[in-house]
Amino acid sequence: MEKMTTAMAHRGPDGIHHWVNGSIGLGQCMLRTTPESLEETQPLTNEDASLVLVMDGRVDNWEELRGELLGRGAVLRDRSDAELVLRAYQIWGRECLPHIDGDFALVIWDARRQEAFCARDRMGNRPFNYHWDGKTLTFASELPAILALPWVKQEPNEGMLAEMLAAEWYSRDETLWNGIMRLIAGHRMVAGNQGPRLEQYWEPNLWATLPFRKDEEYIEHYRELLFECVRRSSRSHRPVAIEVSGGLDSSAVFCVAEHLRRSNRLLTHGINGYTLGFTEEEGDASELPYARAVGGYLGLRIHETPPSRMPLSWFAERARSGRQFPGFPNLSMHAGLRQQTVAHGSRVTLGGDGGDQWLEGSRAYYAEALAQLHLRTLYDCLKTDAMAFGTRQAVSWLIRQGFFPLLPIALQVGLRRLVRRVRGSGTSKACYWLSPLMGEVIRMRRELIPPSHYRRVRSVGQRALLATLYDAYDAQAMEDAECMSAHCGIEMRYPLHDPRLVQYAFSLPERLRLRGDRTKYIHVQALKNVVPETILERKSKAEFSIVLREHLDRMQAILTETIPDERSTWVDRDGMARLFRAYRDNPQAGMPKWILWSIYGCHVTYR
Repeated sequence: MEKMTTAMAHRGPDGIHHWVNGSIGLGQCMLRTTPESLEETQPLTNEDASLVLVMDGRVDNWEELRGELLGRGAVLRDRSDAELVLRAYQIWGRECLPHIDGDFALVIWDARRQEAFCARDRMGNRPFNYHWDGKTLTFASELPAILALPWVKQEPNEGMLAEMLAAEWYSRDETLWNGIMRLIAGHRMVAGNQGPRLEQYWEPNLWATLPFRKDEEYIEHYRELLFECVRRSSRSHRPVAIEVSGGLDSSAVFCVAEHLRRSNRLLTHGINGYTLGFTEEEGDASELPYARAVGGYLGLRIHETPPSRMPLSWFAERARSGRQFPGFPNLSMHAGLRQQTVAHGSRVTLGGDGGDQWLEGSRAYYAEALAQLHLRTLYDCLKTDAMAFGTRQAVSWLIRQGFFPLLPIALQVGLRRLVRRVRGSGTSKACYWLSPLMGEVIRMRRELIPPSHYRRVRSVGQRALLATLYDAYDAQAMEDAECMSAHCGIEMRYPLHDPRLVQYAFSLPERLRLRGDRTKYIHVQALKNVVPETILERKSKAEFSIVLREHLDRMQAILTETIPDERSTWVDRDGMARLFRAYRDNPQAGMPKWILWSIYGCHVTYR
């Protein structure tokens, strides 16, 4: 137990505690981020120690849940979120999760049932790793805690390795180590004498409809929801840091938070904005003019921090000590910014992640209008696209995004195969840099792990949203970002990733997310008079691969000689040379740069 919590000591600046009873042991590393957490002690037991809780996270509906529990006769010993969760389980048992909103990974040992109740939040904002060897369940927020145990074998997971090497992600529950799994977002797990039993407890309601008739009603409700998501995520006993990249989403979070602060509705003592200070010479990576425009609009200072340029040795050491993929340089470039927020007294940072996933939209509004026989809507969409992109493009979208998605799925698949045959493109993806062994492994992964979003939906646009919700790479990237922040002593929160906002996106007509050349249409309309026009009118996006290319430009020998020599069962020497040439010929475009770094990351992880 002590080995495990020591491996995650950076997560416990406010203390590390253990609870042991016979063959059951629980440990918790405390980072206090809310006023209520100042009263919290974990592991937390009920009066007779028949229930014991450990949790990483918080309850966002603490006000409503407290009232609900008191109404059912619960006796609350303090104001902590942990107490609310423990009492919720005491009242509702395994069905407590629908009553709890927030980001969390939790385990409750139930001595009466002789089982552990485990759960992860709906969006997977808190990591949960576990290992079951047939008689012992081990779990932790980070892999090193589990790998520290003598009975856990460090065997490479060939299937997950192949996904990383090919840059094709399918599995949401595996890690790079055999036997060490991840509890999937929105899932719960009960572990007793029969071993772990998993069950999904949440996903968006695909059949929920909204009572609004006019666009203005949708927009006003979205605005209210956005303000409430930012308000709930701001609860902290210290000033809250907010990333202000100058993009629409992070700027929206900062501006909304400031509007809430001025009306005394923010749940913290103050906010500070931070942005990465790329120079103008660094091209599309620099967003300083936009971030400064936000600060000027609100009359607030935005702290400008140079991006962290970690040396290659830093990534190798992180992989060695963490026994996991070290992440991409465009993630580690935030390290200095995180450290500055901690130096200023913050423990919570709000980010703008989620806007691209849930608000971008697609041309599926053609299929929606056709399916519902809304001819006026169909005409308006066609006219708007024709004015922005030309009649030929608009008609092409009408056919491909309107008529085609309404065909039966089997017919769609057949037509796609026919087109590939006619074009001579074949039906398989060519990962020419992989060895024959890894090529076969990734081929099998494609067949054995089918997409989970191909099923009956209420509207065509929901298919893209489901693909995003169940995207295996996004799940891994979210965990990497959380781990990086935790090492800096920061809890990341994402108001635009709130499950209530995600549910709203699944219920929206597609035309309210994308209209002509304006993505995030409803987002932009709701933020008028909240965010400066410069930001609302912006349609460009920052491009941060410069920090990745700075490394790759000096890594030719490692990638085309060292790794092929040492990892001949992984990659093909000629294929790696070809992949590096593809990167060098066009450093900014396509996937080669990301694939090359993934291969390097796996190489140093298994060293």
